[in-house]
Amino acid sequence: MNDNASVRQIHERGSRIMTQAQAGQGSFNIMIVGQGGRLQFEAMVFLASLREMSPGFAGRVFVAEPQMGPLWDNDPSMTPVIREALIDMGAEVVPFTSTTFGTKYPYGNKIEGLSVLPAGEPFIFFDTDTLITGEIAAFTFDFDRPAASMRRKGTWPQEELYWPGYTAVWKSLYEKFGLDFDSSLDTTKPDDYWERYLYFNAGWFFGADPVAFHRRFLDYAVAVRDDAPPELVIQPLDPWLDQVVLPLVIHSFGGGRPGPELDGLDGDVTCHYRLLPLFYARESDAAVQVMEAVTAPNKIKKHLKGHDAFKRMIYQGRGQKVRAMFDRNDLPKRESQIRNQIKSAGFWSR
Repeated sequence: MNDNASVRQIHERGSRIMTQAQAGQGSFNIMIVGQGGRLQFEAMVFLASLREMSPGFAGRVFVAEPQMGPLWDNDPSMTPVIREALIDMGAEVVPFTSTTFGTKYPYGNKIEGLSVLPAGEPFIFFDTDTLITGEIAAFTFDFDRPAASMRRKGTWPQEELYWPGYTAVWKSLYEKFGLDFDSSLDTTKPDDYWERYLYFNAGWFFGADPVAFHRRFLDYAVAVRDDAPPELVIQPLDPWLDQVVLPLVIHSFGGGRPGPELDGLDGDVTCHYRLLPLFYARESDAAVQVMEAVTAPNKIKKHLKGHDAFKRMIYQGRGQKVRAMFDRNDLPKRESQIRNQIKSAGFWSR
């Protein structure tokens, strides 16, 4: 089956799901960050896959673009040719000025970039390294109950010899912001086990009002960065600050863990691939088919070939060589093992 036939098959499946769900929620907005370097090329892939795989999406796509300023060592904005290509694909590229983070914490772009979205209109943020593989409009979102990605591991807080434990660390944060800690817990999990506590991957999250969400996200992040509770004294906040604060923000708006109706996010409908070598090593055949099909048109290819990872992994076939190295049903338990195997074979690109 050729790539276009594969995409059509997946697209038809997504359309059937949308019909079955009687979906009509395509009016929300989507935001990604567009920044110079790898992210601007990932933004093109995101837009290309969204347009191909989610024809039912009727909202606006905002590409929030950080601008050069005193908090950046180098110009973080996109190249003009990529910016124009994104606009041609239907995106609205909107600049914003970094007032808080910048070079020292570039993950803060997802916090500060929310300021460019229209107030009072429901939104979904996606990390730029996300591939759309199905119909986004098929979901039933409760925007008044925000949620975020559960494709996470117990990366924070980190267990240390003299630390006070998970409960003490998380409880101190809820108390700092006057939030009810007990109602955030998953009581089916044992005490002091990381999954008991509200924790997300910040690869996607949604809410009812981006301006209110932005303000609270920023306020909480600055408060934790500059005046963390003593229970966090030995805990690293770089690069975890956004993921530490996100559960608090979502809980403060009455949200929590996503329900089963959103399982397709990080499933059949979106793929947060992070880096192309990891994508080829561990993601599904369907996702790989979508990636290679949506990046095949010359209007996309001519731009993506300007980035080493896209050129080598997709257009020179290195990704398929990486894919042949791994059994998706029996992957190494640790990501570091996958990375090391790819690097040892000389196939790592980022």
